[in-house]
Amino acid sequence: MMILFSIIIPYLLGSINGAYYITKLFKKQDIRTLKSGNAGATNAGRVLGKKGFLLTVLIDAAKTWFALWVSVLWFGNTDWSVLSALIFVFLGHLYPVHLQFRGGKGVVVYLAGALWFEPLTLAAVAVVMGISYSVLRSYTFSGFTAILSVPITLFWSYGLTVVPIGMSAAFILLLVVHRR
Repeated sequence: MMILFSIIIPYLLGSINGAYYITKLFKKQDIRTLKSGNAGATNAGRVLGKKGFLLTVLIDAAKTWFALWVSVLWFGNTDWSVLSALIFVFLGHLYPVHLQFRGGKGVVVYLAGALWFEPLTLAAVAVVMGISYSVLRSYTFSGFTAILSVPITLFWSYGLTVVPIGMSAAFILLLVVHRR
């Protein structure tokens, strides 16, 4: 029973792919066949405009927070239980079984999890993104540099504990997924 609540339910919640369902609703098409082929917020923005981007971000962040909230209800607010739920939401988003394991790239889920652990992380992301983009003029490189500030901010906040280590591992998975 414990595995159901700690692994399967977060994975299934993560499998709710905002970009896929929003595009099905408004375009009656599979977003994975349009533009970049990615089932994520950026591609939803390309296909549907700002509305698609914002709805996807909202859905993906809400499913993440819901899974984390449920984890806290079931297991208490321990770093291990929340991080475990976040990892399985992340994996569900990246590899949803009902979409033949072809989901999004997980940036919104990652940032929603970071926000849950430490709201200051998103301020750090915004500052690093602004500075990095003004210097480099590369959205992709600036974005990854900014997202790298999440585990650094968490190390500053939490010390060398499971949260920054787990989020560092999730960041590495994010990089790997973006290379495919």
